[in-house]
Amino acid sequence: MEYKLRSAILPLIIITAAVFFMQILLRGFTESFLLDSSSIFSRPWILVTHIFLHGSPYHLFFNMWGLFMFGALVEQKIGPNRFLALYILSGIASGFLASFFYAKSLGASGAIMALIGVLIILMPNLQLLFFYIVPTPLWIAGIIYALIDLVGVAFPTGIGNIAHLSGMGIGLLYGIYLKKRKISFQKKFSRKKHLDDVDVDEYLRSGRI
Repeated sequence: MEYKLRSAILPLIIITAAVFFMQILLRGFTESFLLDSSSIFSRPWILVTHIFLHGSPYHLFFNMWGLFMFGALVEQKIGPNRFLALYILSGIASGFLASFFYAKSLGASGAIMALIGVLIILMPNLQLLFFYIVPTPLWIAGIIYALIDLVGVAFPTGIGNIAHLSGMGIGLLYGIYLKKRKISFQKKFSRKKHLDDVDVDEYLRSGRI
């Protein structure tokens, strides 16, 4: 019997959190599985494993918050199987591109930015609180995010801005593809600009919105 994945969001969060605890508990764990540009071709699996590693609780929290908030909407649009493929493949691709600029990197930021890129195309007027204060359409927030990353590329701070930009670019391209093909599994968010308390409660209860 074929197994049908209901939602990939919670499993991804649980796996990523578990991996972070292993980073804390096991000496050498992070170094063994982060993305080292000098050994991509000899250890290609690190293109996948680095997605689940994080550099700090702060890094982990904000990536998982982005996965929870933006991922739920993308998953509703394209279904859990396509969503999971997008998440992993965009994480791999953005990490590979970033490896030409950084010696070592880790984190799901490239995959999260891909989710945002998809939503910019599919739901450009989705309202979010930019910096938790200013109500902003997603397409404008996306431009600001990109500009911040471009500044980060010009003046490096140790953040993987190239991975962010690569992920967003992948997401934008995939969003355009979906829109042209008119691929959509759930229609009820097509005109919705924000999530209310009922939506959040339903997601926490069943993993669906």
